[in-house]
Amino acid sequence: MKPAALVLVTPALADANNGNWQTAQRWARMLRRAYRVHLQARWSAEDAGRDDALMIALHARRSAESIATFKAAYPHRPVVLALTGTDLYRDIASDAAAQRSLALADRLIVLNSLGAQALPEALRPKVSVVLQSCSARAPRPRPQQHTRVLMVGHLRAEKDPATYQRAAVQLAHRSDLLFDHIGAALEPAWAKAAELCMARQPRYRWLGGLPHGATRERMTRASVLVHASRLEGGAHVVIEALRSGLPVLASRIDGNVGLLGSDYDGYFPAGDATALAGLVGRFADDTDFAQRLTTQCTARADRFSPEAEAAALGTIVSELLG
Repeated sequence: MKPAALVLVTPALADANNGNWQTAQRWARMLRRAYRVHLQARWSAEDAGRDDALMIALHARRSAESIATFKAAYPHRPVVLALTGTDLYRDIASDAAAQRSLALADRLIVLNSLGAQALPEALRPKVSVVLQSCSARAPRPRPQQHTRVLMVGHLRAEKDPATYQRAAVQLAHRSDLLFDHIGAALEPAWAKAAELCMARQPRYRWLGGLPHGATRERMTRASVLVHASRLEGGAHVVIEALRSGLPVLASRIDGNVGLLGSDYDGYFPAGDATALAGLVGRFADDTDFAQRLTTQCTARADRFSPEAEAAALGTIVSELLG
C-alpha cells in the first residue's frame, strides 16, 4: 500500500539559510522514512487535487493563508502548527491571522520546554514539545593563548546583535579575547553597525552569512557561543553548540531557558551588554566556571539527538493519522 502523503509548509526555503528552513528540511527527511512528503513554501487551492492527508506548517502568521486554505478544502484532515519564537512571544498576542492559525490547528508544536506557557491555557492541551536536533561533533582543542567568542545569527532586532557588539567594545582592552560574528545583515543599518563595531574593536570580526557547514566548523573551533536573542522559539544554533561540546552564554528568555534548563549558570539579562561582558570576562579568567558551563551543556546534549526528535515528531503524526 502506498504511504500516506503529508505536506510540510515553511515560508522560508533554502535561500533563506535560517533556522526555519533547517527545521523544515530536517523534518521532511525524518518523515520520508514512513510517508510521502511535499515540502513547499505555501499550500493553495491548486494543491487540493493531491492526496495530502495531513499538513505540518511552520509559523502561525506567515503560514496562515496555507493553513486556512487547507482546512477549507479538507475540514477533517489534521493540521500541525509548529510555533516559532516570533509566533509565541510576539505575533499571537495581537495578530489576527496568527490567532486564527492557533484555532484551526489540531496540534501545536513548541520547540522548547517552556513554550506552552506563552499560550492561552485553553490551547495547552493540544501542545506537544519537540526538541530539535543535530548530529554530534567533537570539539577541537581550544586555543590556550586566547578565548574565541562566537555569535551566530542573522543581524536583525530579534537576535539583538547590538548587545553582543556593545559587550565586545567594552572588552576592547582585552587582547586575549577574540569576537567573531556570523550572520547576514538583513537591513543596511545592521551592516553599518557591524562595520562601526569593527572600527571600534579591532578584535571583533563580522564574517557575514556563511554556509551551514562552514558555520558548524567554526563552532568546533570557538571557545564559547553567545546567544543574545530577545525572543526565540528554540534556537537551533544553541542545540548545535550543545551537540558540539561548546558552552553557551545566553540571554535569560524562555526560549533559551527551555533548552538549557533553569539551573544553567551561563545566563545574562536580555539586552544587558555590561552583564554579558562580565560573563565573557569571567569565562576567560575562571577555569572552574568555564568547565562548569561545559559540563552542564554536555549533560543536556543527548536530549537533542536526531533519534529523539524523529520519535517525537513521528508520534504526533501517527496519532493524528490514527
